Amino acid sequence: MASTTFPADLIEQLRKYDSATVANAIEPFNTRDPVTGYASLELRCLFPKRSPMVGHAVTCTADTTRPGNTRPRRLTDLVEVVEAVPKPFVLVIQYKGEDRLRSCFVGDMFAAWLQRLGGVGVVTDGGVRDTVGMETRAPEVQVFAAGSVASHGSGSFLDFNISTSICGLTIEPGDLLHGDDNGLISIPASVASSIPKQCEMIVEEEAAFFEFLQADGFSAPALRERLANHDERMQAPPQREEG
Repeated sequence: MASTTFPADLIEQLRKYDSATVANAIEPFNTRDPVTGYASLELRCLFPKRSPMVGHAVTCTADTTRPGNTRPRRLTDLVEVVEAVPKPFVLVIQYKGEDRLRSCFVGDMFAAWLQRLGGVGVVTDGGVRDTVGMETRAPEVQVFAAGSVASHGSGSFLDFNISTSICGLTIEPGDLLHGDDNGLISIPASVASSIPKQCEMIVEEEAAFFEFLQADGFSAPALRERLANHDERMQAPPQREEG
């Protein structure tokens, strides 16, 4: 499946904005229904104080809960996969097995070598462990997971570079992911280059709105008028950046 390599300067621009603002910036382009494109609240951001995570998705499936598992772990295969993808990357691991609530895919050692290879995040509908170790040993890797467990179980990576679904969010290989303490979203490739400018406009508009709320002339009629004007502006499609 073909994917897009997003420029480093675009990724840095997107890291300036939180995921809620980026989600708002995507909506006016009408590339997808606003009820799609984000993960459910089951997916937890484990390091909410870290800067927003932005990177290319590397997808795989895995299992750590099969008793007596004799399948190869395929960690060396995973290293080869992430070596070949655009950087920075986000490793997406979908659980495939019978006991997801006992799964564990990432610890501090795993996260540390991902960071050395250009990884900026891990996204999984399963579990992780060693969160304290990841605080110091992988400070540039954000982690989104369903929770944490104590044991790593019996791990095996199954398939790579396939379509995945994480807590309601469909993620394809190469998708541009953005995540922080608000949650995880994907950014449509067709409008990605236009999102930073749209985010800037949203930040300015929100600042003006909060000033309006504190103004002496605030009233319910004035609020209704302002909200109606906002709705009208939202109906007008924004300009896309070329390239």
